[in-house]
Amino acid sequence: MKVVLVLIGSSSVVSGGPLHHISDTHWHPATATWYGSPNGDGSDGGACGYGSLVDVRPLRARVGAASPVLFKGGEGCGACFKVKCLDKSICSKSAVTVIITDECPGGYCSGGCTHFDLSGAAFGRMADAGFSNQLRNRGEISIVYRRTPCKYRGKNVAFRVDEGSTDHWFSLLVEFEDGDGDVGSMNIRQANSTEWLEMMHLWGANWVIVGGPLVGPFSVKLTTLSTAATLSARDVIPRNWSPKATYTSRLNFS
Repeated sequence: MKVVLVLIGSSSVVSGGPLHHISDTHWHPATATWYGSPNGDGSDGGACGYGSLVDVRPLRARVGAASPVLFKGGEGCGACFKVKCLDKSICSKSAVTVIITDECPGGYCSGGCTHFDLSGAAFGRMADAGFSNQLRNRGEISIVYRRTPCKYRGKNVAFRVDEGSTDHWFSLLVEFEDGDGDVGSMNIRQANSTEWLEMMHLWGANWVIVGGPLVGPFSVKLTTLSTAATLSARDVIPRNWSPKATYTSRLNFS
């Protein structure tokens, strides 16, 4: 049964299928390495295109690059995973939550392997207190992982306009998506229109529509890759939108 929620007094609408998010109760084997400085945030931006977001909370120190089987050509960007290492002598019993913000295409990540290349900080947090450096010194280690819902407390879904966008080439990136975290498709609707126009996956977490001239304000509908849950933000991008600007909706996946 389809579920539609209307946020009264707001410019946003949530719609979609059953209100549940991706969650995996089973742990799966993988390997992990780390990159950047030992206590650093990992990549500066990364192949998903999140840019400086990876350097600030809530993404800071939780970022990770994933092998192609998890990166999925960029459609895996934003997905959240719990990871933990296995050596009981130095590894914490608690799992660390990481967010896919980058891709590691070669080396340990090649050949269809499931591999996480984590920030130094995230890698170290898999260890018990006082053993972070010892764990990092091991280089590649065996881990287990499972998918977990993303949770950005106090944040609503936001849409960043690509700096190269025009009224004939319009590109968006999704930020702070609770639940699945990933995006399987995106559509926009122009001012005074009932037609949803399909956007194309461009690269990383970026989607684009070519045509026009496109006239705002724009409503945006996103559908998650993992569970096909949908969210529609009405008139979230104003008529006088600006490249590089970020526009925040009034809702998120619950």
